[in-house]
Amino acid sequence: MDGSSIFETELNFCPDCGTILPLPGTEEFVACLKCGYKLDLTKFHGVSVEYNLTYNNMEEILTNMGKDMEGVSSGPMTDRTCSKCGNEGMTYTTRQTRGADEGQTVFYGCPECKHQEIEYS
Repeated sequence: MDGSSIFETELNFCPDCGTILPLPGTEEFVACLKCGYKLDLTKFHGVSVEYNLTYNNMEEILTNMGKDMEGVSSGPMTDRTCSKCGNEGMTYTTRQTRGADEGQTVFYGCPECKHQEIEYS
């Protein structure tokens, strides 16, 4: 807090080491978790943070996936039995339809009857 920092940065970053600073809490200062630099909390007065959370519309994704799966009779095969016609072997494709920290979605297609199945892993 003595003004002798190495960098001239935005409030989000430590002016000594460049690390992202934690959000202000109940202390009189914000301390860098890496180097310990302390920034006076009054520097944050009047500063606002705005953000938008956008969630994927699963129905829309699945509708578009269905369009992508129209050519399901080609592609890699797996040892999976079609639940509709009993055919041994289905093609598949994978997509990340949920958050990055969640498993992928596997879309299976029967090359015989064109039946489609979805598995959330």
